[in-house]
Amino acid sequence: MKKILCVIGTRPNYIKVTQFEKAFAVYGNAFEFRMLHTGQHYDAKMKDVFFEQLGLKRMDYSLNCGDGNPNQQIANIISRMDEVLRSWKPDWVFVVGDVNSTMAAAIATNKAGIKLAHIESGLRSFDETMPEEFNRIVTDNLSSLFFVTEPSGKENLLREGKEADQIFEVGNTMIDTLVAFESELDKNTILEKLNLLPQQYILITMHRPVNVDSKQQLEKLASLFNVVGKKYKLVFPIHPRTRNHIHEFGLDAMFSNNKNLLLLEPLDYFAFQKLVKHCKLVLTDSGGIQEETTYRQIPCLTLRPNTERPITVEQGSNELIEYDEALIIKKIEAIENGTFKKGNVPPLWDGHASERIARVMFELK
Repeated sequence: MKKILCVIGTRPNYIKVTQFEKAFAVYGNAFEFRMLHTGQHYDAKMKDVFFEQLGLKRMDYSLNCGDGNPNQQIANIISRMDEVLRSWKPDWVFVVGDVNSTMAAAIATNKAGIKLAHIESGLRSFDETMPEEFNRIVTDNLSSLFFVTEPSGKENLLREGKEADQIFEVGNTMIDTLVAFESELDKNTILEKLNLLPQQYILITMHRPVNVDSKQQLEKLASLFNVVGKKYKLVFPIHPRTRNHIHEFGLDAMFSNNKNLLLLEPLDYFAFQKLVKHCKLVLTDSGGIQEETTYRQIPCLTLRPNTERPITVEQGSNELIEYDEALIIKKIEAIENGTFKKGNVPPLWDGHASERIARVMFELK
């Protein structure tokens, strides 16, 4: 029997592991599968509602490391996770994505002398201003097994000296969740609650420092929203970081005076995915939504100079775009008149990535 401990810490992590327990259960007593939550996202809106909706099993271990700055969080995760590792002694630890919990768990696992598998490994933005980039690199350097979502992940890992027989292109476990819960999100009533019509609104997510940490950049966003809001409702589930900066810089009125801008609290998974599925386009600087829109073949304008998910641009419906109001308006017009690219769903993004991961682990000697 292989003992596997899967570590999660944030909302994006939750969404990527919903099908793991079912996938490993297929092999009966071949695995003992346990889950650990670091507590990095500890607000009920960010955690409890997702656990309930996505049917995630009750956590076997909860570290409650949500308080403090990133350094304190990371230190607490390493320390408290070490106790779990030395007590239960798993054969493998799974970490997911690129958040601080991912890197902290990787370090704890390495120091405990336990083998590490990284899900969504090999992704690179090559942008050293992004904290996530360092989390990815450190985690991959400590891993023994790599599960990649797209060809660029494998190419990056090989270039960094990893062995080909350690790398498995399995698809995207986040898409597994979309596929598994399609009927539930279709039943969600968020459009009715917000009085929205399909294709008549733009969905916005914006939280990266380059876009929200300066007064000047937030003023530019407000200006863009005023222009685009003349034609569309703008639905903006606002990240706490973004809301805090709007208030800090005294810009509340610039945003609240836009009557077509709906500033929402963070949404549950089903509500957010219902909004993605029926929007005209997404305007974002986030990572995961580039993949979700690619799967949905929904136009996505990403306000970043780079992406760690290049397949969403090369094959999908995502386009990187510099912050230029006139250029953004031009792209929206291309979406309206049908000249914006349609994109294709990448290979293996079919809802079965978790099953492929379980099969690899079952066959692993």
